[in-house]
Amino acid sequence: MGSMVSAILIIFSVLMFSVSLACSSSLIYQNFLKCATNYSAESISELVYSPQNSSFSSILNSTIQNLRLLSSKNPKPLLIITPTHESHIQAAVICSKEHSLQIKVRSGGHDYEGLSYLSNTLFIIIDLRDLRLIDVNMEDETAWVQAGATIGELYNGIAEKSSIHGFPAGICHAVGIGGMFSGGGIGTMMRKYGLACDNIVDALIVDVNGRILDRKLMGEGLFWAIRGGGAASFGVIISLQIKLVPVPPTITVFTVRRTLEGGATKLVHKWQHIADKLHEDLFIRIIIYVISGQKISSTVRASFNSLFLGSAKELLPLMENSFPELGLEAKDCIEMSWINSTIYFDGYRNGESAVDVLMNRTFQSKNFFKAKSDFVKEPISETGLEGIWKLLLEGEGAVMVVDPLGGKMSEISKSETPFPHRAGNLYNIQYRVEWQEAGGGIRATKKQKKWMKKLYKYMTPYVSNSPRAAYLNYRDLDLGRNKDGNTSYSKARVWGRKYFKNNFKRLALVKGKVDPGNFFWDEQSIPPLTSREQGRKKKVRDNLFCH
Repeated sequence: MGSMVSAILIIFSVLMFSVSLACSSSLIYQNFLKCATNYSAESISELVYSPQNSSFSSILNSTIQNLRLLSSKNPKPLLIITPTHESHIQAAVICSKEHSLQIKVRSGGHDYEGLSYLSNTLFIIIDLRDLRLIDVNMEDETAWVQAGATIGELYNGIAEKSSIHGFPAGICHAVGIGGMFSGGGIGTMMRKYGLACDNIVDALIVDVNGRILDRKLMGEGLFWAIRGGGAASFGVIISLQIKLVPVPPTITVFTVRRTLEGGATKLVHKWQHIADKLHEDLFIRIIIYVISGQKISSTVRASFNSLFLGSAKELLPLMENSFPELGLEAKDCIEMSWINSTIYFDGYRNGESAVDVLMNRTFQSKNFFKAKSDFVKEPISETGLEGIWKLLLEGEGAVMVVDPLGGKMSEISKSETPFPHRAGNLYNIQYRVEWQEAGGGIRATKKQKKWMKKLYKYMTPYVSNSPRAAYLNYRDLDLGRNKDGNTSYSKARVWGRKYFKNNFKRLALVKGKVDPGNFFWDEQSIPPLTSREQGRKKKVRDNLFCH
């Protein structure tokens, strides 16, 4: 009898908690909406979604590409706002502060760890999906692009105005530009023109006080920080002005595949010595993965995936002179326009319409995955590479994407933007392991994560150190995290220096000036550091040294 009463009490408590939560959520929604209506210059009521709204879940899940982060156990936002006007963002920031709510800003799809839509605190999401205007100005060869536009939409917008202009950014067409550009922006033309963030010339941002600031109003310190330092730590990006770059009418691409049996090890080893030294018009990355089939046993394949800013006639002698071992032939080369090359590198090679692909905001595929990254300063020996192949053969769904640096990347100062991985780096690596949840569940997730940690540990002697560097846009919470809004600079420095090296302190000082209360924070945001705090720490160190 006692156990039955206890069970009833537990059920009653759960029901009462659910009712209380629903009432609380409803009250927050009403109060927030009332506040936002007062501060917004345009109607906002139809743009604020609570969990009770039928569209809430579809909006929340729409741009999540990592299904690992779609668990029903993960905390959900109290509200989602989909602004269509800059005043909606201003209102969201002001009212979130008034009601002590954390803000998560999402431009769409590139968040490997879900920091733009997950939190253990009370939070709302500002989803920029409907801020996607693109204004290309051919007179000064620039474009203003709103933060919710995708890379594909930007590329298409440029191509509509010019066939001989492009922009150096990423290859995944459905990724939102707000997050990608503010975190760096690696792409196939970076050896010629640098990263996306290197080609930003102005920006509009909503700061912690709800003000809209352009480059002049925000000052060069904040403008420096949001170009590679992750803008979500400093405010909400509305739009970015970018400098377009010239591209030739004809671009050549190729993909040459070699297995271990076909000499892949020696080719990868040779590539390491030359890839960063090739002509800046030539970009050759390697995608390394395991293949298997009924007629062949499992083996590792290296796909040499290339873009050349010129014709095949120009490319072939260049390859014969610099990388003859690859054995590139005329039949391997495909000439096309720059806009068509953007979908070639996104995996579309069967004659699809570039416009149809680039304007499709839906991800080509969604799966469960975990990723990590590294930067390499010295070529890995053939023995070291063979150890990597062995680990890849042990894993399931594993891939390594290796991007060459050098060229323009080595010419830009390490402190020009917060992205510090410039001269001295041969290439960067993205490790990624994917799996299907069906039949695996939590055990599959643990298995793949365990394998990833094993590979990452193996790579330790072959990659950068002091610190072991990582790329911000390949977010990795294994490196460390803020547990609340009061995380200290010293604790955050553990992972912050991996992303930003010596630029991390400068980022923290900018944060201390523009957001000293740390309103804009997430599990890997920049902590505020004031010049006064920096001075106190220096004095303590000096005293310790003297004594």
